[in-house]
Amino acid sequence: MAQELAGKVAAITGAASGIGLECARTLIGAGAQVVLIDRAEEALSLACAELGAKAIPLRIDLTDPASAATMMPQVLEKAGRLDIFHANAGAYVGGEVLGGDPDAWDRMLNLNVNAAFRSIHAVLPHMVERRSGDIIVTSSIAGLVPVVWEPIYTASKHAVQAFVHTLRRQVAKHGLRVGAVAPGPVVTALLKDWPKAKIEEEMAAGGLMQPVDVAEAVLFMLTRPRNVTIRDLVILPQSNDL
Repeated sequence: MAQELAGKVAAITGAASGIGLECARTLIGAGAQVVLIDRAEEALSLACAELGAKAIPLRIDLTDPASAATMMPQVLEKAGRLDIFHANAGAYVGGEVLGGDPDAWDRMLNLNVNAAFRSIHAVLPHMVERRSGDIIVTSSIAGLVPVVWEPIYTASKHAVQAFVHTLRRQVAKHGLRVGAVAPGPVVTALLKDWPKAKIEEEMAAGGLMQPVDVAEAVLFMLTRPRNVTIRDLVILPQSNDL
């Protein structure tokens, strides 16, 4: 792989598994040094041991404001600067509103919305001061097309989309790029809430993607000329009719 990100420092939240881990692997393959941020300490250690010297583990619980407040200072302490921030951490709750668990909704909304916004806020001063930086947010096709099966998750990703579009316009004058990658269904732990029959049906029909598909899209976004911003990059399995 070409070293398109050689000399760059990236930080990725939710990086111990799934999309975050695959994005870390892809960015390291492109030459970047990557700080992997996650609250799952053991999985984080195993991931960084596999990825090698360019992978730096950082245990942070983004839903705990005190822990989240230490994220950016520790990134700078461990890596010296930050060129790329990928707000990827997220959770999923599907199902009908009737009979749903509002406490589970709150936990998901706190991570998908509040923690994402807070973590991006934390990296902005450094990037604005340097007048350079990329912020990528893992959104979802559910942020663009309401998905009947997942109304609360859909609402969280619509909030993410609104934030990305407005923030992008605010910080463009500082030389920053902000964009969202919006995948359809991806084979990750987030699908544990899906009914078993639905997963089997989608797998058989080719309706699910792999994390590497998202990682390659993120790399594409990051390697455009600086005067080009990929605002939204939607990627869907071929059989998806959205």
